[in-house]
Amino acid sequence: MKPRSDIDLLMTIAASSGEAARRALMVDLLDVSALPGSTAHLRALEVTIVVCGDVVPWCHPARRALQFGEWLRRDLRAGIVEPPCVDHDVANLLTKIRRHDVALLGSRAAAWFEPVPARDFVAALLATVAQWHAERDWRGDEYDVVLAHARIRYSAASGRIAPKDVAAA
Repeated sequence: MKPRSDIDLLMTIAASSGEAARRALMVDLLDVSALPGSTAHLRALEVTIVVCGDVVPWCHPARRALQFGEWLRRDLRAGIVEPPCVDHDVANLLTKIRRHDVALLGSRAAAWFEPVPARDFVAALLATVAQWHAERDWRGDEYDVVLAHARIRYSAASGRIAPKDVAAA
């Protein structure tokens, strides 16, 4: 864990929750997460929630029920909460947690989730790169985007996911 690292959490739920519950959770998460380096007491959180039936059995691209991250703070304060959606990054996330998870409650990820096929993993990596088409897509976030590109290249070549700085090295 680096000084600017966020804490990634994946929650798997049995059934989708309603919009009111999703909004309430997002507001609550704002109180326990903080921009990197803005406080000594809180870390930035990245929370992804999936409905078990949306990822088991595996299908690509998968759906996510909710995602919270500091990049959404302004929208959340304005009352904008993204609805559940298809998200290519679920393939990357499940690949990572099957190898490096710490179960806070329940079984480890490998007991819940099937391995993501290599073709789906690579397709998800390519979809991630595709989200940075124009300068407006990365302006102000150059540091993280360059490191993300290094990790994507490393992951595509090795099939593994390493911390961004390790992949860049």
